[in-house]
Amino acid sequence: MSQAVSIPAFDTLGLPVQLLQSLQELGYETPSPIQQACIPILRDGCDLIGQAQTGTGKTAAFALPLLSRIDTESKETQVLVLTPTRELAIQVAEACQRYARHIQNFRVQPIYGGQNYSNQLQQLKRGVHLVVGTPGRVMDHMRRGSLKLNNLSTLVLDEADEMLRMGFID
Repeated sequence: MSQAVSIPAFDTLGLPVQLLQSLQELGYETPSPIQQACIPILRDGCDLIGQAQTGTGKTAAFALPLLSRIDTESKETQVLVLTPTRELAIQVAEACQRYARHIQNFRVQPIYGGQNYSNQLQQLKRGVHLVVGTPGRVMDHMRRGSLKLNNLSTLVLDEADEMLRMGFID
């Protein structure tokens, strides 16, 4: 006789209703194994190293719990996600925006080379809760003082192995 395996739903992971509503609208039904493992740990503010194959839901695994911790009353950057490429920065920023569509006043900004610098400056001055960027452009904004990380609570290195391979070790 085999036992039924219980697969938790997203609403058992302690995510706020605004995120659950977005997930439902986006067609998410049950969390993947990486999401089941990561969401409670990151939601509680603990450190984590996660590894999973492409297409398993890693972005949602880190984005959902981090979005649940953002204070939208503050205009300070609270989460920084570093990615090796501009394409991934755009993809992660767009995913975060979709997940957070029901979080009032939430702002995310991708910053990467090859994009209009003045537009990035304007958005950063307005206040951005979550920045997704490539290491070079993030460092550039930090050196110029346009990206302040005084209130940063979380740093995500998305595809850290790829960044190291590309020479972003410094």
